[in-house]
Amino acid sequence: MDERTLKRLEYDKVLEHLARYTFSPLGRERVFSLRPVTDRQAIHTWLAQTTQARELLRLEPGAELSGWHDIRQYLQRVVRGAVLEPQELFETGQTLGVCRRIRKFFAERPGRYPLLEEIALTIGNFTELEKKIIRAIIPGGEIADDASAALSTIRRRLQRAQQQVKEQLESIVRSPAYQKYLQDPIVTIREGRYVVPVKQEYRAQVPGIVHDQSASGATLFIEPMAVVESNNEVRRLQVAEKQEIARILGELSGAVAARGEELTLSLEALGQLDFIMARARYSEHLDAVEPRLLPVPRLNLRQARHPLLSGNVVPISIHLGYGFDTLVITGPNTGGKTVTLKTVGLLVLMAQSGLHIPAGEGSEIGVFEEVFADIGDEQSIEQSLSTFSSHLTNIVQILNQAGPGSLVLLDELGAGTDPAEGAALAQAILERLHEMGARTVATTHYSELKNFACARERVENASVEFDAVTLKPTYRLLIGRPGSSNAFEIALRLGLAPDLVERARSFMTAEQVQVADLMQQLERARQQAERELEEARRMRQEAAELKERYQALRDELVDRRESILARAREEARQLVKRAKQESEEAIRELRARLADEAARVREEAIREAREKLAGMQERLQAGAPRPKPEPGVIPASVSVGQAVFLPRFNQRGTVVALLDGGDVQVQVGMIKINVPLAELRLPEEDQASRGEVRVASLLEDKTRSISTRLDLRGLRAEEALQEVEKYLDDATLAGLSRVYLVHGKGTGALRAAIQQQLKTDRRVKSFRLGEHGEGGTGVTVVELA
Repeated sequence: MDERTLKRLEYDKVLEHLARYTFSPLGRERVFSLRPVTDRQAIHTWLAQTTQARELLRLEPGAELSGWHDIRQYLQRVVRGAVLEPQELFETGQTLGVCRRIRKFFAERPGRYPLLEEIALTIGNFTELEKKIIRAIIPGGEIADDASAALSTIRRRLQRAQQQVKEQLESIVRSPAYQKYLQDPIVTIREGRYVVPVKQEYRAQVPGIVHDQSASGATLFIEPMAVVESNNEVRRLQVAEKQEIARILGELSGAVAARGEELTLSLEALGQLDFIMARARYSEHLDAVEPRLLPVPRLNLRQARHPLLSGNVVPISIHLGYGFDTLVITGPNTGGKTVTLKTVGLLVLMAQSGLHIPAGEGSEIGVFEEVFADIGDEQSIEQSLSTFSSHLTNIVQILNQAGPGSLVLLDELGAGTDPAEGAALAQAILERLHEMGARTVATTHYSELKNFACARERVENASVEFDAVTLKPTYRLLIGRPGSSNAFEIALRLGLAPDLVERARSFMTAEQVQVADLMQQLERARQQAERELEEARRMRQEAAELKERYQALRDELVDRRESILARAREEARQLVKRAKQESEEAIRELRARLADEAARVREEAIREAREKLAGMQERLQAGAPRPKPEPGVIPASVSVGQAVFLPRFNQRGTVVALLDGGDVQVQVGMIKINVPLAELRLPEEDQASRGEVRVASLLEDKTRSISTRLDLRGLRAEEALQEVEKYLDDATLAGLSRVYLVHGKGTGALRAAIQQQLKTDRRVKSFRLGEHGEGGTGVTVVELA
């Protein structure tokens, strides 16, 4: 791409913004060396890298991919045999630590960010070298005591020697004999040796070596003879310490030099990752998207925004290369024509550089071999170029280089000269570019170019919208509609005297005035239609939301209804259960009274039990939900032997007796049931398959689940009798002929109570104690009727 075009489209400013999101000099260098390319595969890879990095930022914002240093200069020196300083080695160690963390990060997420992982895998493994450096060098560039065993020993001895010297000098300082000779009772250091400050006039009273004196000459810093040898030992140990440190630094520098080439490649990978992550952060800042890459040079930008504009930016939607190859944009000054040109050109350059573009989802961009732009005033006094000449010089170069894969952006085509000649020249230039197959976007104020766009195939008009009510541009791009310059309206808005504007209108021809008025009327009508369309869309959206709310409310009501019905069914089931328990209790009371009272009392007990059962039946019917009436024909009357259908049980039966009160006794299989006449239906052929309660199924279940043996051991007599009663009901329904009641031997009380109840049970044909092999006297064998 031509560097002048990049400059005109402000590509360099985009790179400056992008560089702010890097963390390293290597990343910044890659940013400023970035240029658009035409290799479609390379563009696709770069865009995919940016997308994966954007996904990494979204899913794992705390990922640590920075914190390393640019150690290229260190590596260059160390491979030539230089010894690195402790701080330089410490920064090298930190960089190796970042290498390790990045390798581990992507190794723990295989396949999640494949393009970034591919780069990360080129980073070397420097774990051992990192451990050596971090163990030897501590933050601040200091050498750790345990960098080597020898250094640790030397420093311990040095500390003891220094302490010994200080103790000796402090004893001199505290001594009453010396205090009057000292300027201050302190111990200090001069030329690396411990000394005391002595007054000038008492020099002879403190024998020793003078190492320094104060600026006034009143104080001498003397090393007393008593500590000279101890100070000599301190100096010897300090020299040994420096030698050991030099040896350690040389050893570590050699280890770094041995991996120098590998470290250089790893730094390149770190810089590449920093560059990619900067592209992702810039994309996040712009709320940008990855454009779909097209195989042909054309574009379709949806809701595109200029990346360098901030604040409330009005997006534009523009397409080129589909229904037309040349777009002529007209409209007022300050309406956004030039911004539209720059937005189109800059977004194409960004996409071909692997950057996401600030546009809406679904935006598409093809690969253009060249992008040309003639935007702005480039007149030059030194080169004797006027505005028109500079534009024409650029256009000549564009015409010499443009082709079918080119994108050409021309601002104010034909301006700067006679309007008639400029319009004619502009038409000829557009015609030539169109014939060459270039994709062209041009802005102009010439009406002749509007006519040119209307008369040519694959050439289209567009305009930037101007609000005729507020007399302000809206910055919206309208494809398919030519626009007007609105010079008079803009002049009024900028403060030009109204009488001057009216005078200017008077110089226009009647035809020009009519055309201008017609275009304004059409523009107002279009804006009104768009407002009505927007209102219709809003109402449609509200209707859709209301429908959704209604649907949710309806679903909620259905759920509540089902919940209420389920709760009612559960309450009815509990009511039936309680009624059954009460009826069993009444029957037990009845049997007990029948066993103890005379016939008269027995009849009275039967009557009371019936009244109690009738009361329970009334409560049950009042509390339970009323069943829906069963379909079918209710017979007016029946006779013994007549076949009938019972909807409640979904079974056929035969009438065996007519009872008092309108009830009928019906034989269903082995069971005789008393039911009201209203619950009977005349039989039909398909009735046997309907209903939910099935007696045959009940009998089948009982037959499968019931055992012929009931174990009552451990129960009290009352509990055992209840279990026997239920068990005989189930055994009768299952059709068992013989059952075994296991009560154990014990005291015989439980056996006696059970056999006493069996004597009065009509379901029992006979009973006896068990024989050998059946349980003996611990079992009662019952034959059922």
